[in-house]
Amino acid sequence: MSAAGVVAALSAEARTLGSLVNRADGLWSARDGTLVAVSGVGSPSAAIAANALLDAGARALVSWGMAGGLDPQLAAGTVCLPSVVMSPDGASFSTDTHWRELLRAAIAGRRPVVQGKLLTCPEALASAHGKAAAFQETGALAVDMESTAVAGVAASRGIPFIAVRVVVDTASDSLPSSVVRASTAGQVNLARLIRGLLASPWELSALLRLAVRYRAARLALQTVAQSGGLAPLDFAASKIRIA
Repeated sequence: MSAAGVVAALSAEARTLGSLVNRADGLWSARDGTLVAVSGVGSPSAAIAANALLDAGARALVSWGMAGGLDPQLAAGTVCLPSVVMSPDGASFSTDTHWRELLRAAIAGRRPVVQGKLLTCPEALASAHGKAAAFQETGALAVDMESTAVAGVAASRGIPFIAVRVVVDTASDSLPSSVVRASTAGQVNLARLIRGLLASPWELSALLRLAVRYRAARLALQTVAQSGGLAPLDFAASKIRIA
């Protein structure tokens, strides 16, 4: 049996996994043996976190957290279990089919689940216009900033990988610039967020709408975590495939 290693960009995303114990090496562990790293936003930090998890004994990797919706049909709280993660530079990785299907079955009927492509971008797609363009160009269902990096580390080590991403901002939502600027280093900096809102008070209505979306996404992540689909599994016969 092998423990999964979960990379979450933000502490708030990691907390949806349940009770975590802080380890001496800077990682966290769940009761079922799952290892967790809070990486901070972006691919470079996610790759460092993924390697740290593998060095600590993880034998499979999960990119975990929230994502922006690109498909206009996806509501906040929709669980995206992509079959492929991709980046604008052409990198593309398949997720582990067996593991993904086990997880999908574990949450079937409890939350809406979609499978398809997940796009990883180096910068946040903050505008509805930018999301629409990305959807038309790539056909990806959702977008994040870390999954392709985690997949690349998994591929380099020949181990299974899946991504679990829940839609928070929908395709029609434009992210308030104050939120984008405040999300760094694994945390949402409240002081920076308040300063941003004071400078741009017209963003308050969008922020309140995003807060409602966030609650739906957080509940969906907790549902996935409670399904047991991330618990230690026997991955010996399973290998990641480059798409």
